[in-house]
Amino acid sequence: MQTTDNLLTVTGAPPVLRRGPFSNVLRFIDDALGWVVETLAAVLIAAEIAVLFAGVFSRYFLESPLVWSDEVASILFLWLASLGAAVAFRRGEHMRMTAVIANVSPRTRSFLDALATVACLLFLLLIILPAADYANEESYVTTPALELSNAWRAAALPTGLAVMAIMAVIRLLEATDWRPVTAAIAALAIATVPLLALSPVLHSLGNLNLLIFFVGVTAATVFIGVPIAFSFGLATYAFLALTTNSPILVLVGRMDEGMSHLILLAVPLFVFLGLLIEMAGMARAMVAFLASLLGHVRGGLSYVLVGAMYLVSGISGSKAADMAAVTPVLFPEMKARGAKAGDLVALLAATGAQTETIPPSLVLITIGSVTGVSIAALFTGGLLPGIVLAITLCGVVWYRYRNEDLSHVKRASRSEIMRAFWIALPALALPFVIRAAVVQGVATATEVSTLGIAYSFVIGLIVYRHIEWRRLYPMLVETAALSGAILLIIGTATGMAWSLTQSGFSQKLAAAMGSLPGGGAMFLAVSIVVFVILGSVLEGIPAIVLFGPLLFPIARQMGVHEVHYAMVVVLAMGVGLFSPPFGVGYYAACAIGRVSPDEGMGPIVGYVIALIAGLIVVAAVPWISIGFLG
Repeated sequence: MQTTDNLLTVTGAPPVLRRGPFSNVLRFIDDALGWVVETLAAVLIAAEIAVLFAGVFSRYFLESPLVWSDEVASILFLWLASLGAAVAFRRGEHMRMTAVIANVSPRTRSFLDALATVACLLFLLLIILPAADYANEESYVTTPALELSNAWRAAALPTGLAVMAIMAVIRLLEATDWRPVTAAIAALAIATVPLLALSPVLHSLGNLNLLIFFVGVTAATVFIGVPIAFSFGLATYAFLALTTNSPILVLVGRMDEGMSHLILLAVPLFVFLGLLIEMAGMARAMVAFLASLLGHVRGGLSYVLVGAMYLVSGISGSKAADMAAVTPVLFPEMKARGAKAGDLVALLAATGAQTETIPPSLVLITIGSVTGVSIAALFTGGLLPGIVLAITLCGVVWYRYRNEDLSHVKRASRSEIMRAFWIALPALALPFVIRAAVVQGVATATEVSTLGIAYSFVIGLIVYRHIEWRRLYPMLVETAALSGAILLIIGTATGMAWSLTQSGFSQKLAAAMGSLPGGGAMFLAVSIVVFVILGSVLEGIPAIVLFGPLLFPIARQMGVHEVHYAMVVVLAMGVGLFSPPFGVGYYAACAIGRVSPDEGMGPIVGYVIALIAGLIVVAAVPWISIGFLG
């Protein structure tokens, strides 16, 4: 998620203000390394699409399954995740929180930026050798179909970590002013040495170490601007190294498991699909049809915005892509009709929260991967909750625009509506094509995105004639960067979640949550509060990876259906993610809409209240989430 607002930054390295004496050499190395990594990552995305599509085509249409397709996809996927993370690091697209950094002096900010990079480098240097040892251990394992050494796959992790370490060193060497860098190294040493000295004492503290490392260290590093993935990694490494006898190889193994789970292959494929439907003009066609239906109604284009986000979210799976696809189509006309910029961006952010459960939501895919809940069931259960929240948002829209002057707006004729419908029909059909392919067993939830990509490519090429060949490579690189950033968070969060589980924390949490008065209803209420907070701080994916394996079993014990619980927590996280002052999704919406965050602070209050009201209805009526599961 890329934004231009200074309250939210997604970067793994501080900006280079001045060039040092070896800047030309460093820049050449950085450019050459970046070109190689980006090219490989783009090729891997294309290869994954080709392999999975070939598997679907061969199995369903030729009735001759490719027994090696999943194996090859798994090998390529860990390489994609590792190199994609390196691409994200170089391009400055690892998610980090900069609410604190944005409000300090430039000198302090330079120090904190340098500290963030030094912290990233420290984690990379600490984990590279264990990752190499892990790859060596995997060399004794062979794959069942191709009988290849598993080292070919496991070598991806140390390779990606080494590339990011080189990039971090280059960033630090590029700065001519060494004072912030030196101060950052000294500060990190001052923080680290006492922990090393106190290791024997820490061993005796038991689960108090969970508070010290997973709350204290994580919060401190996140708030000084260290990317979330590296904050999780540092906290987990320090916990294991200083307070337990567990080998660090365990952390590497959990990172491997988290980053290479084949279900998560849907993440890069759906991200690419979202970029493709925007480039092919399909999103614009859908929005134009909705506008022809409701453009003459008071607040009509606001209703269109709500509906367009619902439809587009059913295709792309990426909220940033959803908002970027809809905004340029609707905002100019809405402003021309007198809508205030603050209200527009407030509604845009609110629809981001509203559509968090619309398949193929990346958060739902993540829930399926870490909890074992059926992704097909999650996709089915996510449709109605989004409609419930859409209704509550539309209630606010009706109230705010009930006196809108539309005397100058021309109502679309029946022929214009029908023309817009026929133009949009191929695009409108895509969500149903994806859904039918999963339900009919043509493809799995992971594979179905390749059918969507093939469909969108053909429709864009033949119907809309809007395929821009020169944009395909940048789209592949962008997909790799976003996917790598997400998957590295999942990898380090998986290591942290394993540590929490092994410490016995999950049993204690289960006992505490299970003993709440009020049974399932109280459990849901507490979960809503917890996940609103988590959504505003961590975002959905890392929060789910950390707490999903702990809380979903408790929900089952309390008699709460796991799909119903998934919808409640995902919507709660969405409210936190897209609500100011901490929700990073809100600032992303402001950046995409090119509106100052201050302008939307007031208008979004009403929408947030509507979202919470809809969330309460979804929590209180399980049928909304599970009524169509069969």
